[in-house]
Amino acid sequence: MTRSTATTRPEDERLPIGSAFAYGFQHVLTMYGGIIAPPLIVGSAAGLSATDIALLITSCLFIGGLATVLQTVGVKFFGSQLPLVQGTSFASVATMLAIVGGGGGIQAVFGAVMAASLIGLVIAPFFAKIIHFFPPVVTGVVITSIGLSLTPVAANWALGGNAKAPTYGSVENIGLAGLTLLTVMVLSKLGNAVVSRLSILLSMVIATAVAAAVGMADFSKVGEGPIAAVPQPFAFGPPTFEAAAIVSMVIVVLVILTETTADIIAVGEIAGTKVDSKRIADGLRADMLSSAVAPVFNSFTQSAFAQNVGLVAVTGIRSRFAVAAGGVVLLVLGLLPVLGRVVAAVPAPVLGGAGIVLFGTVAASGIRTLARVEYRDTMNLVIVATSIAFGMIPVINKDFYHAFPTWFQVIFDSGISSAAIMAILLNLVFNVFRRGTPHDPSVFAAAPTRVIPLHVLECLEDGDRCEEGRILDRDGKEIRVEAGNGAPGH
Repeated sequence: MTRSTATTRPEDERLPIGSAFAYGFQHVLTMYGGIIAPPLIVGSAAGLSATDIALLITSCLFIGGLATVLQTVGVKFFGSQLPLVQGTSFASVATMLAIVGGGGGIQAVFGAVMAASLIGLVIAPFFAKIIHFFPPVVTGVVITSIGLSLTPVAANWALGGNAKAPTYGSVENIGLAGLTLLTVMVLSKLGNAVVSRLSILLSMVIATAVAAAVGMADFSKVGEGPIAAVPQPFAFGPPTFEAAAIVSMVIVVLVILTETTADIIAVGEIAGTKVDSKRIADGLRADMLSSAVAPVFNSFTQSAFAQNVGLVAVTGIRSRFAVAAGGVVLLVLGLLPVLGRVVAAVPAPVLGGAGIVLFGTVAASGIRTLARVEYRDTMNLVIVATSIAFGMIPVINKDFYHAFPTWFQVIFDSGISSAAIMAILLNLVFNVFRRGTPHDPSVFAAAPTRVIPLHVLECLEDGDRCEEGRILDRDGKEIRVEAGNGAPGH
């Protein structure tokens, strides 16, 4: 049984320790693929050995666990105390590859991350002030864009995760993803409250077992490597600091601040709790402090994971302590690589089937927020339409900005940051600086809402209905309609 009172915030609900760790492990499964992808990509580009790449992965799990505990539990000035999972940000991958390709090596990457994150730590409180420019028309766009932007990730997982693999896109892979999705639906429909809330985790376990039975899951590498290992500080040598690398990484940090702000607002909306500029600032400071410390333990920039926001919406578990338990699981995985290898054996199509539900739920949450927006006699319709479409451009066509400078690509190759920037700017233009905005915005305004006066409804009785322009009573007899002056109406 959960323990909560009316005086506590929804996210402060405390669960039994077993349930907390079950839900926390579900969060880890949801984001595991995302947290290990950056070290795999960057390590390979830097020419590191398999052992060194494994060290990068372990380090990212360890730091992700520390960052998650800091973000959820919180200390003074650090941590939003919201159910947010932290992990290695994918937004920095392109810039890190550019730094590695420029000859700086992995040490220059660590130096750039450390310096840029310290700059981000300084500006975080000022950045949090943009909460005033995040009314529902903006937050709804951002939350919707988060879900839509993540949908290709789920699709890639469902296809197999590795485009170079011969089985990529096979019927078997898509079928396994479909089985996972179907299992989620069945458990959500037929299970009791506990089973329904754990439907994502249980469906992944069931689908993985099926995959293992038919030879689609490989656990042969679980026993390879050490069972336990503590991340060694500066295992790749001391960081180096290059001005150009730091400047490019600062741009990445701004993107991360934008995306984490959006995630904080989104999870606040889903949890039904108050999120103000102070809380956002605390969350951003936790983000940046974790990112600044990460290079010491051979890891990279940290940010909130949007896919786990979807998991909060799907399960209805808003407790930050459940997510903190997930952070502890990440810490253990970082200290026990053998457990990490077990989780890594979950087939990508299983993650894809679960991701369809998770990411779609995020988009649906954004649509629910947009439903509260006033569209009558405003330009809010064009704000929503333009911002979402603008955010989807890099999602639909990854090469759209390929001819632009690297710093521009870093910002606008993210559908989330693209949509957020456009929504904020258009809201400023049309709703804050109103000069020049027409009173009747023509085709960009939603059609006026039809209104029936209350006194008309008060004249109706139970069973009355309208058919072909006539008002009929429950027996089908026509009721005479009179004009306001007492004359019979037509």
